[in-house]
Formats: sequence, C-alpha cells, structure tokens
Amino acid sequence: MKVILCFGDSNTHGRDPVTSGRLDKNVRWPGVLQSTLGEDYSVIEEGLNGRTTVWDDPVRGGIKRNGSFYLLPCLESHAPIDQLIIMLGTNDLKARFAVTPYDVGESMGALIEIAQKSKCGLMGKGPEILIMAPPPLGELTKWSETFQGGVEKSKKLAAYYEPIAASYGCQFFDTSTVIQSSKLDGLHFDPEDNHKLGTAVANIIRKNGH
Repeated sequence: MKVILCFGDSNTHGRDPVTSGRLDKNVRWPGVLQSTLGEDYSVIEEGLNGRTTVWDDPVRGGIKRNGSFYLLPCLESHAPIDQLIIMLGTNDLKARFAVTPYDVGESMGALIEIAQKSKCGLMGKGPEILIMAPPPLGELTKWSETFQGGVEKSKKLAAYYEPIAASYGCQFFDTSTVIQSSKLDGLHFDPEDNHKLGTAVANIIRKNGH
C-alpha cells in the first residue's frame, strides 16, 4: 500500500465556507483523492486551520501554527511515506506577518529541505514531494482586514512556487488551473472544488506512476 501524506491548512482540513464547520470526509479533497485512487493507497490528512509555512502566529497560539515546527515529527509519525503533498501559503499572506510572495516561496523551500532530509520516504530517502500552489484569494468577507493586501499577493504564489519546486526536484501543481476560492468567503473551497482538486491530484499521481 502506497502512503500519501497531505500536509496543509484549513483547505486540507476541509473548512466549510458555508457553516465554518468541517466538510464530511468523503467531500474533502484528500477523501476524494482516497476514493479515486482506491484501496492500494492510504491517504493521510494533516490539515490544520491557520497553518503557515514557517511563521509563528502570535494571535493563534504561536508556534503550533508553524508548519516547519510540526512537519518533521509528522513525517516520522507516518513513515515510510511514498508521496508528500504540501499545499500551504495562504495564511502566510495575513497582514500581521508582513511578508512578500517571494518570502513565502522561500519558506516553501525550507519545508522541502526538511522533508528531503527527513529519511522518511522509502529506503531511508526523503519522500517524493508535490508542491501545490493554492488558488488566489477571492473577494474576502469577514477576513478582509486579516488578509489586507493579501489578494494581490496570492496571485503571485504560483509564480514563485514553480521554480522553487523545480530547483529541489519536486513536482508542482497550480491548483488555480482547476479550482477557485469560494465566492462565499473568498478563502476556502466549495464542495465541488474539493472534488475537482481531489480528482486532479489523483490523475497527477497515476500519471507519475506513484
């Protein structure tokens, strides 16, 4: 059985833009990925609301939202891992972090280095890695002040992620080619877009023979 670890934020956890609760497992994109790939795969969800790439969030519990702090123990917990999928960066765009899209791209590179050095893949190597750029933010409602200036920054993430992924020998996927942020809150994914994303990721994994 091949193990796929999905490491992300609220859009991997499955936040519902309508209720602010959690979508059902079979609706969330990792759940769609699991059902599409079938029983020869084990898809592990590791989504945390508010997770950043490398930044401690002083408003939401400090270090516990910092993806770089938890990535290694997470990998070690689930090893050996065939494929690591990382989709992060949206929360980095909150105004309180005051970082540029370039900074977020470099931060993604730091996560890749942690994973590649982890020896948590097969045969003591790092796992295969797929970097996914989240879709740009839409028209924000309740989070407009939190993400002040973030909409324009979000449109540039894919352009920085792609060369970073290539420089580390990772796969890259721009999710905006298949989905968009919900028109309800401008931040999370509607059920139909979760389904589109899970299906698209399954096709990528099959195409690459994983």
